[in-house]
Amino acid sequence: MLYENLSAKEKRVGLRSRLAKGELLQFPGAFNPLSARLIERQDFDGVYVSGAVMSAELGLPDSGLTTLSEVRLRAEQISRMTALPTLVDADTGFGEAMNLARTVQELEAAGVSAIHIEDQVNPKRCGHLDGKAVVDQSTAIQRISAAVNARIDESLMIMARTDMRATDGLDAAIERMRALEKAGADLLFPEALTSLEEYRIVKSATKVPILANMTEFGKTELFSKAQLAEVGVSIIIYPVSLLRSAMGSAERTLRAIKRDGTQLSEVEQMQTRAELYELLDYQAYEGFDKKVFNQGLSDQS
Repeated sequence: MLYENLSAKEKRVGLRSRLAKGELLQFPGAFNPLSARLIERQDFDGVYVSGAVMSAELGLPDSGLTTLSEVRLRAEQISRMTALPTLVDADTGFGEAMNLARTVQELEAAGVSAIHIEDQVNPKRCGHLDGKAVVDQSTAIQRISAAVNARIDESLMIMARTDMRATDGLDAAIERMRALEKAGADLLFPEALTSLEEYRIVKSATKVPILANMTEFGKTELFSKAQLAEVGVSIIIYPVSLLRSAMGSAERTLRAIKRDGTQLSEVEQMQTRAELYELLDYQAYEGFDKKVFNQGLSDQS
């Protein structure tokens, strides 16, 4: 009832343990706390909080327009709703090194398990669009070093994302990832790789776990879990899949209402009232109410 009792520390330690064992973990993107609970009920390994999704929720493009306070609030709302570890997209850190340090501590206080910081210039762009630009090596290293040194709980994981594959090629991206690993990154996120072989090369060239971004309509083919396991990937994210599915369904329902004057043709595809109440754990809330109410009556007798 209400929020998850498992502590942030326990979630972080659990994530580190599973990655150390060589497991391949799947993190669908949650667009709100309820969808995070749905991800957990479907037995996934973690929840991803996407910057692109958060921007879209606000009706904004993924161009670095969200703020730290907005990201922190949504990250906390999602993290406390599930026993799964949460990986949060912190874009470029919302400022320079000292700002980035605050970003890490704010998100750590929000209960997240891992944070990724990217090496794009500001204003950033979606990782699967053209026209990106990355910062120089020293700035990228400074960002990760600031993040690593700012965390209070050593079990919080810092992930370094690089967009250099698209801007400078695979060899340059590997050089950047090695430097970020040396700066203390626990995990690496090579954005917009173009083949399974590129994932294999990156994995063989680095020592820490790597992430694969399986976003629809991007530059990377939608590889299966089995395919990515073969090339050594440790985490797969599906950042916008649930939002796209939900918005597609919402649009179809609105079209039906406009066309037919009723939503009847779409009801069969909707989540039922019973399914929603089960997901919300309504029964536990009712039991709590009855217990408190009955205790109040007995106390007055």
